[in-house]
Amino acid sequence: MTIPPVPPELHWDPLIAALAEYAARPPAVDAETLDTARVCLLDSLGCALRALESAPCRRLLGPVVPEAMLAGGVAIPGTPWELEPVRAAFNLGCQIRWLDFNDTWLAAEWGHPSDNFGGLLAMAAYLARRNRGVGAAPLAVRDLLLSAIQAYEIQGVLALENSFNRVGLDHVLLVRVATAATATAMLGGTEEQIANAISNAWLDGGALRTYRHWPNTGSRKSWAAGDATSRGVQLALWSVAGEPGYRTALSAPKWGFQDVLFGGRPLVLARPLESYVMKHILFKVSFPAEFHAQTAVEAAVRLHPYVISRLDDIAGIEIRTHESAIRIIDKTGPLRNPADRDHCLQYMTAVGLLKQGLTVEDYEDAVAVDPRIDRLRELMRVVEEPRYSRAYLDPNLRSIANAVQVFFADGTATEQIAVEFPLGHRRRRQEARPLLREKYRTSLSERFSSHRTAQLLALWDDPTSLDSLAADEFLQLFAAPVARPDTLADKGLPRP
Repeated sequence: MTIPPVPPELHWDPLIAALAEYAARPPAVDAETLDTARVCLLDSLGCALRALESAPCRRLLGPVVPEAMLAGGVAIPGTPWELEPVRAAFNLGCQIRWLDFNDTWLAAEWGHPSDNFGGLLAMAAYLARRNRGVGAAPLAVRDLLLSAIQAYEIQGVLALENSFNRVGLDHVLLVRVATAATATAMLGGTEEQIANAISNAWLDGGALRTYRHWPNTGSRKSWAAGDATSRGVQLALWSVAGEPGYRTALSAPKWGFQDVLFGGRPLVLARPLESYVMKHILFKVSFPAEFHAQTAVEAAVRLHPYVISRLDDIAGIEIRTHESAIRIIDKTGPLRNPADRDHCLQYMTAVGLLKQGLTVEDYEDAVAVDPRIDRLRELMRVVEEPRYSRAYLDPNLRSIANAVQVFFADGTATEQIAVEFPLGHRRRRQEARPLLREKYRTSLSERFSSHRTAQLLALWDDPTSLDSLAADEFLQLFAAPVARPDTLADKGLPRP
């Protein structure tokens, strides 16, 4: 008996099939990739702890309703809460992303692959406890790291040549796709079940970028990733429970993602799925600033000694930058709130010139009222440097260059300070490593006792011990109760 061929309309879209095939098998990785993944994990948890300083972040955390706790659930860093995996993924993702201090990926689309840790940490901790309960080996941190490498790769490679922001869609849709794929694989899903989850993630469409741009800039940009990664976990759980997928979710004429939301253009994978993204991830080391501005702030900080005593003599400031920075963070006019300011190239550069640094607090109203900031912004001219735009997209360079120069009324000028690769770039990874460790230590010490801080800092220095920890026990180390419960109460969090 001859089996009839499967009609074309019943084949999986090739891109969905490729993502599912990649996610279904552990990635081949080298020591550099695993080491970078460890730094990404610990850096993300440091960001999550530091986010608890923000009242707008805290008000979104915890269970959906106060009594919806889950004994033995997923521990939420810095708090006494234990939650079911979907809500835990939102909490973790929200905390990691809130301060715009977690790692970054820049390409035709940009985003933050560490946003996926919200879902992956929740899933790993849940599965570790579930496995232990049935006598199986719990998932270890090393298993979590391998899944993270895959999530980074899916999100980052999709971002290389597919620009969602150009059609008004927010990059967090790639977090949803990447989390859905990898979380389904973590659950033991088959390649078909992984494809089912991925197809549903695409069918969810995409959030509009409205909340990232004036006059609508708001805090949603800080919880959108948590929302996306938690949705990925939900789709994964549904998929392994038997929920079907949709084979031409991308390519279906008129109704598919590509026709409805992407102007009919096909989505593409620019390179094979391996571990390219994790190797080349960008860390935020010195400044909690939108990454297109990192090198501009670094240049401004270096110019500070030459301008701080001559502020009244400044006649103009030129920022030479790349096209993506102009499209996303070149802002003039009023800045309404911190979310507006931390995505304004001119604001961040002005603060760097004035203060020889940039912190989270510098986006708040108390700093923004300084009239010198707006005066410097008014003197700034932002110009595209074509060489920088080309190098930004070159896969062998992936620079994020900015140059800053200050001109004075007497006709003199400072040197033009150009910084092509930010401190968190792979080309400056060794320079950044001790500073990333200090960033992690600072986040720990602001939340935990000296004993707990030392215990958690030891994980940075002992990768073998870190890798072997059960995922739930690892996450529990970051949770309350702590030696300073008064800190939680003072910050508006419930006492443990």
